[in-house]
Amino acid sequence: MPQTSLTIETSGQGLYEFTEDAARFVRNEAMNEGLLTVFVRHTSCSLLIQENADPDVQRDLKAYFSRIAPPANDPSMDYLVHRLEGPDDMPAHIKSALTQVSVSIPVFDGRMVLGTWQGIYLFEHRDRPHRRELVLHLSP
Repeated sequence: MPQTSLTIETSGQGLYEFTEDAARFVRNEAMNEGLLTVFVRHTSCSLLIQENADPDVQRDLKAYFSRIAPPANDPSMDYLVHRLEGPDDMPAHIKSALTQVSVSIPVFDGRMVLGTWQGIYLFEHRDRPHRRELVLHLSP
């Protein structure tokens, strides 16, 4: 079963679309029908399938997650113990726990079966830049 890895360089919190990279992998494998699984190998970022037409959706998602898990130095988060890597670390783990580290996308007629406005995103939850590793696996 075909598998590849993909590295995404982030520059801070936000959504990073990689739909075309995944589509290219599926096209190159020339598998007519199957299932693409994408897995992120980290605990402070996550994966989303989300709208890719209106950038306000990304802005609003980022704002929402910032409200439910603000930085550890916010008074509302004073109960947090894990602060070793900075005030964005434990909130990043919380955001990741509320989302997902893998997504599955059906493949039909050699293409991912995504909706018109759907894109695949890495959702970075940390403030500083990171190199995020993803594994893409295609099964018949």
